[in-house]
Amino acid sequence: MTRQEKHLWYDFLRQLNPQVRRQKQFGVYIVDFYIAHARLVIELDGSQHYEQEAKAYDAQRDEFLRGLGLKVIRFSNVDVDTNFVGVCLAIAKELGISFEW
Repeated sequence: MTRQEKHLWYDFLRQLNPQVRRQKQFGVYIVDFYIAHARLVIELDGSQHYEQEAKAYDAQRDEFLRGLGLKVIRFSNVDVDTNFVGVCLAIAKELGISFEW
């Protein structure tokens, strides 16, 4: 796990209810975090995800996941580093849960 994934996991996601799973496999793809209750995939993107080839791969991957009825939300590593509370609030909003920091 990247530093940002560890931060999000240890400081927010692991204590959530509903349960969050790390590194869940769907077909040939492994997602960063998955919340089965909400059918929600959370991805953290490093700078390599903004290169043209990686963007095409991510689009194909997201299309596959959406085809399984999953919703994919993405945050950059910079988001986690500079706006951690905002990332947590956005995830809580997707889940329809209240969250106070």
